[in-house]
Amino acid sequence: MTVKVRPTAFPGQEVGARPQSLRMIAFYRFLRNRVAMIGLAFLVFTIACAILAPAIAPYDPVKMYPTKTLNAPSLEHWLGTDLYGRDVFSRIVFGSRLSLQMGLISVSIGVSVGGVLGLLAGYSGSMIDEMTMRLMDVMLAFPGILLALTIIAFLGPGLTNAMIAVGISSVPLFCRMVRGCVLSAKEDVYVEAAKSIGCGTLRVVFRHILPNVIAPVIVLATLAVGWAILTGASLSFLGLGAQPPTPEWGTILSEGRDYLRVAPWITTFPGLAITVLVIAVNVMGDGLRVALDPRMKV
Repeated sequence: MTVKVRPTAFPGQEVGARPQSLRMIAFYRFLRNRVAMIGLAFLVFTIACAILAPAIAPYDPVKMYPTKTLNAPSLEHWLGTDLYGRDVFSRIVFGSRLSLQMGLISVSIGVSVGGVLGLLAGYSGSMIDEMTMRLMDVMLAFPGILLALTIIAFLGPGLTNAMIAVGISSVPLFCRMVRGCVLSAKEDVYVEAAKSIGCGTLRVVFRHILPNVIAPVIVLATLAVGWAILTGASLSFLGLGAQPPTPEWGTILSEGRDYLRVAPWITTFPGLAITVLVIAVNVMGDGLRVALDPRMKV
């Protein structure tokens, strides 16, 4: 008895036809991951709220209304008001801008600095590799939040300094990962072939090695965004990040912690916003990891 196996195809691909490239395979694998798509949808929604904040927020996020202090959620104020009468919903909408900035800028610093150091250490080897890795080991000896607090102690409190501190604290993660990818890639046959035909160091690094590093960096950067948002909110909660009356989620939590019994909505809603956004970014990053790794199945 002969059993016929019907070949499967990705959406938009004819049965039996091969995908045009590995990028298309990864793209279709990511689209098939429903959890990752939900995370991506919420992230896009948050970005849209941040961009359209002036049009979405019904009130000025920093304007005080002394006659409306600690009002419960209602049709007039959907998420209630805080101790100064400011609309909590408006502050959360505007706060999404700062939280996204914290995540993206901090990770950009970590990727750029850590990526360059990892690339140099992995390709050059010898003394440069040893010195760089020992420095990364020292930085990794501190928990991320503690390292960020140490850097803030030197730079001083403020949103910009908090972004720099969180970015620097993520450098060892990217440096070690990029170094490992470079050490693996530079031993491949095509790299040796490129060297044998006279390709220069820069051409070998940027044309043949760097493309093998981009995919893991994208995955790690996506996962690091959630950690950066959470760490930035923690610094603002401690008074070391964004300063009042700036509408940042960690600052809103800090202002409402003394009113948990009488006005729990001040801390509940920004706390939910942080939680859901971090989870959404993490599941999207995990979906990217599955899509870009051919050994895993969706």
